[in-house]
Amino acid sequence: MKVASASRKSWVIRFLWLMEVLLIAFAAKAAARLRFLNDPEGYQVFLGSNPERLLLVAVFVTVAMVCFGLYQVYLRHNRTEFVVRLLLAFAFGGISLLVLYYFVPVTYIGRGVLLMSLAFGFIGVMLLRFLVMQLFGMKLFKSRVLVFGAGSNAALINSRMRRASDRQSFVVVGYLPVPGQPVEVPAGMPADTGTGELALADLAERMNVDEIVVAPDERRGCLPMESMLMCAQRGIVVSDLSTFFEREAGMVTLNVADPSWLVFSGGFDHSILRRLSKRFFDLLAACALLLVAWPLMLIVALCVWLESGSPILYRQTRVGENGRGFELIKFRSMRADAEKDGVARWASREDDRSTRVGRFIRMTRLDELPQLYNVLRGDLSFVGPRPERPHFVEMLGKEIRYYNIRHSVKPGLTGWAQLRYPYGASVRDAEEKLTFDLFYVKNQGLLFDLTILMQTVEVVLFRRGAR
Repeated sequence: MKVASASRKSWVIRFLWLMEVLLIAFAAKAAARLRFLNDPEGYQVFLGSNPERLLLVAVFVTVAMVCFGLYQVYLRHNRTEFVVRLLLAFAFGGISLLVLYYFVPVTYIGRGVLLMSLAFGFIGVMLLRFLVMQLFGMKLFKSRVLVFGAGSNAALINSRMRRASDRQSFVVVGYLPVPGQPVEVPAGMPADTGTGELALADLAERMNVDEIVVAPDERRGCLPMESMLMCAQRGIVVSDLSTFFEREAGMVTLNVADPSWLVFSGGFDHSILRRLSKRFFDLLAACALLLVAWPLMLIVALCVWLESGSPILYRQTRVGENGRGFELIKFRSMRADAEKDGVARWASREDDRSTRVGRFIRMTRLDELPQLYNVLRGDLSFVGPRPERPHFVEMLGKEIRYYNIRHSVKPGLTGWAQLRYPYGASVRDAEEKLTFDLFYVKNQGLLFDLTILMQTVEVVLFRRGAR
């Protein structure tokens, strides 16, 4: 039975998480065994009194790994960066466990056992990851994809998904040209087939194809529906190009997705349950972060005031849900006269309008902490598309297809586009970020919000996208 690459990808991530939970728990058990090597009775008492403490180590560490982007479906870091992230995740998990032990002493397993657990777990996870990378990097474990079409739409697969990390779960075995349409894919890639309605099914069978991606430049009158139906009956997945990009790249490709696909492909959950769960999540997360961050907010406010005086806060009109405007609050990071001419400008990489304190708080995202007030008021959500200024919204709405769809949900403090694309300061950047914003709007959910929120830790710590 053929398995779609989406299913393979999600199951690999789930299986990997389960394996690493068990591995770290086993590492904690091995550490306890080593600690009580000369005291078998002490080991039995330690293990029997509260064995779930060992599993707690695994849970905290793997949650920290989520925060550092180590369970992302769309991984793009090299081995050195992976080791750094893994090391930071284990350190963060260990510190979190020490905090837990302070507040809940019954969960304490001892410093020696904890340190050895983290060391053994780190080595074990690193070896397991390298093994998985080698194993699932082989073509044997990738979905074999045949693209129906060889024109400009089909060529997007090469231009938008050219990295090996973009193709971790699939391999393109060929492109099938459509009669009368131009061929724009690389030379040597088009697949050759005979004529007739069932030729596509025969070719897919011969090439042992798992999935057919339908990507002609013009659909009318060229789709071999009988052959596609036969492929589906044989267990071969038939997908259109928009669905393929959504699944494999986590984006909605603007120049491919048509309105009918957006309407009929599902998503866009605006149910009462979703709205209530999102609001509860926002209030809980905002209150928890305020309890932790208020001393830091006082320090930032003092630093801003000492360097450039008042005002400490900067208020700016942004466009929110359903196009309604609201007043966004941030710590002021630029000179008070940064826009004295009244002209709205995007921030640049070395913006001379920024103060010294401002450059630091923008890089570390500390300038955005006052926006917790916007979350409590209901202007912002914790996760969603970043809100833009009315001037830019008006301009981008005219120039970019589907731009205003992003206003169908509340804007957020962080979002999928912030994880997947660096800071944007042009119409082209805004268009690229919109591909990820639309993916979020279409696929939003509580679990997705939690994943984005935890992976934002990675963005802040590695200073990606700030400007």
